[in-house]
Amino acid sequence: MEPLPFKQLVKNRFNNLSAGQKKVANYLIENLEIAVFKTAFQIGQQASVSETTVIRLSYALGFQGFSQMQEHIQQQMLAQNQMSAAADTSQSTDKHVFTKVIENQVDILRNLLDSANIQEIWKAVEALIQADQILIAGHRISHAAAYWFSYMLSTIRNQVNLCSTSDGFFEKFCNLTKDSVVVVFSFPRYSNETIKMAECAVEHGITLISITDRLLSPVGRLSNIVLTTEENAETGTNSIASVISLLDLVIEGIQQKDKTQILAYQQKLEQLYTSFDVFNE
Repeated sequence: MEPLPFKQLVKNRFNNLSAGQKKVANYLIENLEIAVFKTAFQIGQQASVSETTVIRLSYALGFQGFSQMQEHIQQQMLAQNQMSAAADTSQSTDKHVFTKVIENQVDILRNLLDSANIQEIWKAVEALIQADQILIAGHRISHAAAYWFSYMLSTIRNQVNLCSTSDGFFEKFCNLTKDSVVVVFSFPRYSNETIKMAECAVEHGITLISITDRLLSPVGRLSNIVLTTEENAETGTNSIASVISLLDLVIEGIQQKDKTQILAYQQKLEQLYTSFDVFNE
């Protein structure tokens, strides 16, 4: 039977390890390529445990000693490197396909730094900082980016609401004021529901920010502020990677311009996270 990969072996037995052994295991998993050539004493130093604890970890994982554990890791790494080399030779065509996708994304990200795009991003940053409420909507293919943006915004400020595909936009819209902002996400094929939401915001004089594929998209033509990512000319599709990168710039801009308010808000939020044991850390 093929021996288990070292990382899988650690995962299977991790809960039964002592606290010190877990520290060693975590260090090895995160630094495997370096640690595999270190002595038990050196590994212990890096993991802040004794040399004995490192040796006991090898026993706990079913090895006869540290040397056998190290040899096991070295053999698996050698086999992995040989497989990678073979894959590089046999899959050069496939890699070329992926390279084209990556290069296309790089070009889109470079275009985000165009001066006109930067000006619009800063306009969006100011509007989102000043807004008393923010209502975010995106449907079908656009919903994932809308959800991500609403979550990230909600970690740095209050009064951020997301309209999911099942939520009532108009019930939430009714609570907005002239100082509020509506953010809509709209990528091909454009959802009529999102366009109607954009029209509603315009009719009521509420600032509308659109995140879309082009300036003259259906929502782009209506919006006060338009943030765009370029369409993939070959496939006619948009990658969520470029959209998230664009939104990252907006989040970073808000964090740079509103540090004091954000710090106070995040301190309150962290207290709630801790009180209700929200994260497993």
